[in-house]
Amino acid sequence: MAVPRGKTSKARTRRRQSINMKLTAPTMVTCKNCSNKVVLHRICTKCGFYRGKQVIVPNSKV
Repeated sequence: MAVPRGKTSKARTRRRQSINMKLTAPTMVTCKNCSNKVVLHRICTKCGFYRGKQVIVPNSKV
């Protein structure tokens, strides 16, 4: 059975974790209706369009 030769140091552990746990920025696209930056696959909050269709009326209380 494989046994570690020694204790893994905190620096080595944290270095490995920091490489694998980096956060990535969400993909941003421009709205085809108003040219506003929007997260991919989300409704545009400025104009309320998604995939060329009016989904919500912006600035409305539901």
